[in-house]
Amino acid sequence: MDSRLNPFQDKMEKTLNNLLEEYSGIRAGRANPHVLDKLRVDYYGTPSPIQSVANVSVPEPRMIQIQPWEASMVKEIEKAIICSDLGINPTNDGKLIRLVFPELTEERRKELAKDIKKKGEEAKVATRNIRREAIDSIKKAGKEDGISDDEVKDLEDDAQKLTDKFIAKIDDAVETKSKEILTV
Repeated sequence: MDSRLNPFQDKMEKTLNNLLEEYSGIRAGRANPHVLDKLRVDYYGTPSPIQSVANVSVPEPRMIQIQPWEASMVKEIEKAIICSDLGINPTNDGKLIRLVFPELTEERRKELAKDIKKKGEEAKVATRNIRREAIDSIKKAGKEDGISDDEVKDLEDDAQKLTDKFIAKIDDAVETKSKEILTV
């Protein structure tokens, strides 16, 4: 692959990684500590990830246990979870916070699967936009740098192959996450 396509490949990688990161936050009826990744708690005036102020563990398949290193953080963490879009009410005994994930209903599973497909489509659109940007850049370079028409055509083909490769990876990610959600 031509090195002139590297910046576009990097952008496509970022698009794919962003999608995978979004998928890690979608809960599938079983406890996944990554649902807490986006949450921040006020730790002495600094917004900090929960994982940096507490021990997060999964003692059971549908439960996350959060044990803050400082007792004063229990209320802070509980507040952050309640204010988030997790849709789970935390329970605390003064030392530990427990998040119990309810079994997903069939309707909710289908809703999540639709959301997963939608996010996948958005990632594909972003990838295609990057391809268009790459092809525009190639054509512009062809005119300005005097690159031959054949070489421009080869670069455009490479850009298309790169796009196809990332679209396939996105499709795989959508498929995998959809299966995970729809599996009871």
